[in-house]
Amino acid sequence: MTEYIEYDTPGQSGPTATTQARPDRVGKVRTEYAPAHDGDPDPGEIVWTWVPFEENDGRGKDRPVLVVAREAAGTLLAVQLSSKRHDHDREWVPIGNGPWDREGRDSWVDIDRVLRVHEKGMRREACALDRMRFNLVIHRLQERYGWQ
Repeated sequence: MTEYIEYDTPGQSGPTATTQARPDRVGKVRTEYAPAHDGDPDPGEIVWTWVPFEENDGRGKDRPVLVVAREAAGTLLAVQLSSKRHDHDREWVPIGNGPWDREGRDSWVDIDRVLRVHEKGMRREACALDRMRFNLVIHRLQERYGWQ
């Protein structure tokens, strides 16, 4: 008889689980560009973590997110990436391709859904997004939620 052991992916459960944040209830948000290739998630970096599906039914998947701000409590706010095309969809910001996608596909950032990420809930640091593309995403988040 084979025994299967299920391992949680970082960010999937417990106190360091990635959760959906309510952008209108997170309080004052100060976005910043502060990537530091140190293994910890920093604003301006794309990191991999487990992201719950929007149905919030316990399912989800490991995916890249762009960290956009650090909260006073030490958690981070992030927005998820997708390689699925979202041309002409106002809720998605095109950021092109980069080393976060091994296949070199173009990516889009979902500004309609903000996630709360914990440092210990991150699986790996992928790369820093360049400042120009980061600022494009931040501008759209500021427009939508009134962040600074």
